[in-house]
Order: sequence, then C-alpha cells, then structure tokens
Amino acid sequence: AGFISLDCGGADDYTDGIGIQWTSDAKLVFGGQATNLPVQNQLQKQYSTLRYFPADTSKYCYTMNVRTRTRYLVRASFLYGNFDNSNVYPKFDLSLGATPWSTVIIDDADTPVVEEAIILAAAPTLSVCLSNASTGQPFISTLELRQFNGSLYYTDYEAQFFLALSARINFGADGNKSVRYPDDPFDRIWESDSLRRANYLVDVAPGTERITTTKPVFVGTELEPPEKVMQTAVVGQNGSLNYRLDLEGFPGNAWAVSYFAEIEDLAPDETRKFKLVVPGMPLFSKPTVDVEENAQGKYRLYQPGYTNVTLPFVFSFEFKKTNDSSKGPILNAMEIYKHVQITMGSQDANTMSSLASRYPQAGWAQEGGDPCLPVSWTWVQCSSEAAPRVLSITMSEKNITGSIPEELTKLSALVELRLDGNSFSGGIPDFSGCRNLQYIHLENNQLNGALPSSLGELPNLKELCIFRTIGFPDIFQGHFPRRALFSTRQATIFRGQVIVLATAPS
Repeated sequence: AGFISLDCGGADDYTDGIGIQWTSDAKLVFGGQATNLPVQNQLQKQYSTLRYFPADTSKYCYTMNVRTRTRYLVRASFLYGNFDNSNVYPKFDLSLGATPWSTVIIDDADTPVVEEAIILAAAPTLSVCLSNASTGQPFISTLELRQFNGSLYYTDYEAQFFLALSARINFGADGNKSVRYPDDPFDRIWESDSLRRANYLVDVAPGTERITTTKPVFVGTELEPPEKVMQTAVVGQNGSLNYRLDLEGFPGNAWAVSYFAEIEDLAPDETRKFKLVVPGMPLFSKPTVDVEENAQGKYRLYQPGYTNVTLPFVFSFEFKKTNDSSKGPILNAMEIYKHVQITMGSQDANTMSSLASRYPQAGWAQEGGDPCLPVSWTWVQCSSEAAPRVLSITMSEKNITGSIPEELTKLSALVELRLDGNSFSGGIPDFSGCRNLQYIHLENNQLNGALPSSLGELPNLKELCIFRTIGFPDIFQGHFPRRALFSTRQATIFRGQVIVLATAPS
C-alpha cells in the first residue's frame, strides 16, 4: 500500500521480480514521446523504456494523488542509453511542484542517475516536473512514490523544507547489491558500501573489517532502517573508521543520522566506546557512543544524529575509539539528506488548479505543477515576484463549451484575458474583483444576456472585445470612451450577434 511505480514510456503494467507493481505512465503526464532504449541487454524492464520531451521553454509534469499531511519518498531515475542516437548527454532541471529539486546531469549513458526526496504532502496532489534543458532533451525512466507511516523522517522544518537524499549507505554489506523492498517495507534503497565510485567512501582506514550476523536485530516499531541493513557493519580493528565522500547538493544544511547496533558478542570485560571526529567541527566530538549501553542491549538499534547541521561538499568523518575502550568503533548504516527550501509557488495556484480541473480531457489543461513556477503553463503569463501572480490567460480557440469559469473572476492580479474563438455560452460573470484588467477578449463565442455594468467600473480597462462574426456579415466596430459606452448601460448581446469593441481614449 502507498506505492506508485511508473515505468516511463512503458506500454503495459506488470509485477517485477521483487514484487513491485509497475504501471505505464501514459495517463499521468501531458506530452512527451515514449521510446525503447536501443541496447537493452540485461536491463531491468523498467529501464528498457523512457519518455522524452521537447527541449523548449515549457515544463512537463507528472501529477500523482497523495494523502495530505503524509510523508512520501519520491524517487526519479534517468537512464540515457543514447536513446536519441546523438551521444549528446542531457542536462535539465527537476522540480517538485514549484520547488527546484535538482539539475539532472547525465555523464554516463549506461548508468542511471537517481534522485530521491522525502516530502510532507501539503496538497492532495504532488507534481514532479522536468524543464529547462540546456543540452539534449529532458527525459525520465522511472518515477516512484513510497508512503511513510507515523513520524518516520519527521522534522521541525518539514513545512518549509523537504529532504533531498545525498547518501544512504549499508555498511558491511554482503557484496554490491542494494537492500530494498521487500527487506525494506518502504522500499528505500540502501546502497552497499562495497560499490566504488569517484570520491565516494574513499580514504578508508586500515583495519576496517566487515562483520555480519544472522541473529535478529531489533530496529524499533517504525523500521528505520530495516533489519537486514542492521545485520551487517564495519568495525575499526585498528581503532578507527574513516571515510570521505562528496555530498551531492552541498554545502548546505543536513539531516544526518548514523545507525548502530552491537552485533558482536563481546566478552564481559570488553567495551566498545568511540567518538565522531569531523575536521573543523569540534562539537561533533563531545558525545561518546557506547552502542550497547545507548541501545539498552546487544542487537538493538541506536540512531544518534543531527536534524539540522551544516555540512560541506567534501565530507570527511572518523569514528575513533576512546582510550578506555577495548574494541574499535562499529558502523552499520548512515543517511544524509539536504534540507531544500520549499518554494510556496503562485498565490493563484489553487484557483488555477481548480480552473484546469474543469477540462480533464484537454491536453492544454493537464500541464500540471504550479501555474507559474519553475516556468509558467503555456497559456499563462505570471509576474516575476517570489510568489507570482497570474497576469495573463490565453484560452483562445480551445474548443471550450459551457459558461465562463468563475475561477477567472478570482484572479485579482489579472491584466489580460483572452477567451475568444470558443463556444462559451451564457452571460459574462462579474469581474469587479479583477481591478487590474486592461484587455478582455470574448469575441467569437455564443454569449448572451446583458453586459454587466461592473465592466464599466474597471479602472484600468483599455480594450473590451465582444462580437460574433458567424452569420453576421455586417461587422460593426464602435470605438467609444469607456465611460460613455457603459454609462448608457444599454449595450446588450442578442443571441451573440452584436459586436462591441471598446477602447479607452489614449
């Protein structure tokens, strides 16, 4: 429960070898083209296809239903595979709703780039968007959503910041294989510390040995991390454990936690005590870790950490035994996330979402994400402030029927509204709340009824166009001072066949 697994570009639904149900992404995204990778070999099925998008000024969003006030892991992966036969490695932006998440940089055609975040859902939907390609074309291979329970990954700052994963490491792992579902019921991917890549888990201290147990390890009621991860560890037989790794996205403020469990049967006179040593950060060295004592027993989880600490890009750390300890330090697992400030998005986002939801079959209304950020919808223009307002809407010639949506009257910063060339019917709603309106185009619709007097009270109105040319060859265009037109209050649209163009005097 609580899993969404999208095989981007995939045509069918299936269950993979570890029991995860994958579904095609076709119904959750607007636009893009599905394609197969030219060389599939032994790829997992979800990596054999992808969806790519034009390298233009638009954004392309996946929108998924979520439970509000619930934390989710969001994971997107990108396996280039030279799908376009161009050998141009793509670089593009990834966002969570209005918030910039990461710049995806492909530097190896055959290795997936994976981005993960943990976010508290603040609305009934969550959007992941691709945009702003500087090289190649934006594309995506998989998109996954995993729902967490209870207070797992709770922070005091979660309404203002989400957590972007930088490292999740299973120390002492048996081989290179990651631990994930079903061993981890939330399908977090715990990478083996045996995996080698540049500037990642290097400078390993001499005497570092791997240990494992088959005995059960109590990890608490919320399963952080899973038992299989805690059943392996590294120990510093020479008195220290030392690592250096580059932290993606840093320097920045981190959520950083180490996971310990005593999985060796120490003799009664043996002790394991150690301190954390980080160059230039002496405060880290104050606490002493005694895993068995801190966890209140052997084979039990102890998880000290920092929910908000500043870390550098190049992060070196050492666990060093104390002078009164007979055994070297132990380390089972570690997680490091960066706090990413949430962009609140457009002030008109809810209104615009409601407007777009009126047209579920129309592709133009399914762009998803925030109407303004990181780039605006193709039919919308926004202000440039931090929390943008919608300034212009162009819904011309989109085959829209029914009445003019009430949501448009709630966009108080609106300057320009173009609804011409549709089949809107009924009357014109009250736009008195949109006092910045300068241009209103309603021509070539099927409107009828009296022209609202409130239009004459819009202080900045320069242009009002209301006419219908079909079956009405004698086009009448009157240029009137705005107040003169509306002071008579007799301008009426009879069966959509009276044409009024009003322009305020310059």
